[in-house]
Amino acid sequence: MAIETQPSIHGFIATEPKLTYTDDGTARMYARIGIEHAHREDDGSFTQLDPTFHDMTIFRKTAEEATERLHKGDRFVASGRVHEYTYERDGHTIPAEEFIASRIGHDLARTRYDVDRTPRQAAVEREAPVRDASAFEAPASSHADRAPSLGL
Repeated sequence: MAIETQPSIHGFIATEPKLTYTDDGTARMYARIGIEHAHREDDGSFTQLDPTFHDMTIFRKTAEEATERLHKGDRFVASGRVHEYTYERDGHTIPAEEFIASRIGHDLARTRYDVDRTPRQAAVEREAPVRDASAFEAPASSHADRAPSLGL
């Protein structure tokens, strides 16, 4: 069986996420995102290029959770799809695109945070598997300097 994949992006949240609701009551989060780019030089080094900026939208419960947990400047990884569309401005048809994320979380390579593994309300009747955590010792650190996790 083939591994199912979706397009993915990684970048940073460029504007504070905004939560709105569609006419039928569906939650919708919108944010501008930045994607960093680099050029590989002949000597193997990299030159940082200007970031590009794009629109990102998330719907339903994931939109509500992402609005609560993501903030301007946060680094993220998301999977979803690109939605191409057109709009009218001053009598001209303008092509545009947005990334519609179905899954999103903080970028592990660039974010420190703690994970809360307690079950969500809707999953209370499910029993979590028992794990032997004795092999792992968490480093002594302050929780104040860590961003909350995003497990959507």
